Amino acid sequence: MPPIGKFTLTFGLVAIPVSMTSATSSHKISFRQVHTEDMGRVRYRKTCELDEHVLDQEDIGRAWEAPDGRLVPISDEELDELPLPTARTIEISGFLDLGDVPGEMFGQPYFLAPSSDAAKKPYVLMRQALERSGKAAVGKYALRGSGEALGLIYAAGDILVVHRLRWPDELRSPAGAAPPADVDLDPAEVDAALEYIAAMGDLDMEQMHDEYSEAVQALIEAKVEHHAPPTPAREPAEASVTDLMGALKTAAERARADRGEDADIHHLDERRPAKKAAAKKTTGKKTAAKKTAAKKAAKNAPAKKSPRKRAG
Repeated sequence: MPPIGKFTLTFGLVAIPVSMTSATSSHKISFRQVHTEDMGRVRYRKTCELDEHVLDQEDIGRAWEAPDGRLVPISDEELDELPLPTARTIEISGFLDLGDVPGEMFGQPYFLAPSSDAAKKPYVLMRQALERSGKAAVGKYALRGSGEALGLIYAAGDILVVHRLRWPDELRSPAGAAPPADVDLDPAEVDAALEYIAAMGDLDMEQMHDEYSEAVQALIEAKVEHHAPPTPAREPAEASVTDLMGALKTAAERARADRGEDADIHHLDERRPAKKAAAKKTTGKKTAAKKTAAKKAAKNAPAKKSPRKRAG
């Protein structure tokens, strides 16, 4: 894959020439728009509103429209020559813990690779320094046509990843998203939820896959071969929140059965409060241990997230 851009990554007084490539690909199935009456393709052509000529991509430029309607042309060369240090450089502004970055800030991830033999040693130096410190670097960079971006750089195995971040002032206030503070929640219901989490066990992300794309592909193949379309495998379960305790206990039992092993969980017994208290304490220790492990894993994990989301 050709690089999206080439930069100089500055690490103190160390300059590291790097190339940036996308860290993700999409398995989304694309469709064409058609005229349903005769299956003719619906095409969109770019035309000039003055002479109505159909334009090729090389005939199209960019311009800024002033409030009075005047158009100010801006060329690619002019954007490339903007007097910004981030036009060709990713300059590190500081460091922080990867787990301290809110998940909603994460955007598109990219791989950074040394772009010359001379860059290999300082590249490995920065990667190892970030890995041993448990920190991530924050810097700014600019891509043509996309403006200046905030990036989080961290070690992931043998490589450096830069994760594009949304600017802090782009995040909306969560006010109104949370439920009222006066929700009546029984502590036993929380214990039941913890029991279910323990019964489910840790998730192997490698086992996750896009079932929607697979189903669409199966539908396409069936129609191409003139076969009957696939039928739904199961009816969706009806949602119910009337009996949280019962639903969570049943879900925990099913999870343990699906795993084919006895999960180390603590059952609730309202008639024996002493054991219940002990169970809470043990569960709390396990939860804290899992949080610590998760935080360590997040620092060394390859780009997700996300947060799972278009390049540039």
